[in-house]
Formats: sequence, C-alpha cells, structure tokens
Amino acid sequence: MAMRVGDHVEEQARSTSRSGRTGVIREVLRSDPAPRYRIRWDDGRESVYTPAAGGLVRLPATRSHGAAASPRAARSSRTSRA
Repeated sequence: MAMRVGDHVEEQARSTSRSGRTGVIREVLRSDPAPRYRIRWDDGRESVYTPAAGGLVRLPATRSHGAAASPRAARSSRTSRA
C-alpha cells in the first residue's frame, strides 16, 4: 500500500519491550515495490524509513495524529460504545 506526503502513520511495535510510534510522512523517497519515506515522528525526530511487511499502518484521515490517534485507541473507543 503506497503512502503519500501528509499521511499519518503508525509504526507497529517491533518487540514487546518497545511500543509503536506515530508520525507524518514528509517525503516519499521511493515508491513501491520497495517504498522509502521520510517521516517526522510525534516525538520531534525525523528519519528515513523502509517499512517491513505490515510494519507501517496508515491512520484514518479523520483522526488527528498523536497518542489518541493509535489504532488501539480507535478500537477501544468503538468497543466501549454500546
């Protein structure tokens, strides 16, 4: 799945001792089949990122980025409504 500049994304946790992180794509350096992105993470850092299969998830466009934008938070808010 190709990402675009401005997409809000979440990197999935690579281990149980490290949580995932969220950010915004600032530049598409290379597209599929081996994409490469410049991402500005929510902690202020920026990196060039080549995602592994399933390692980077596009967040819904209606969500603002930050801690509340994680898919886990979205799932828990959906399940709490009855």
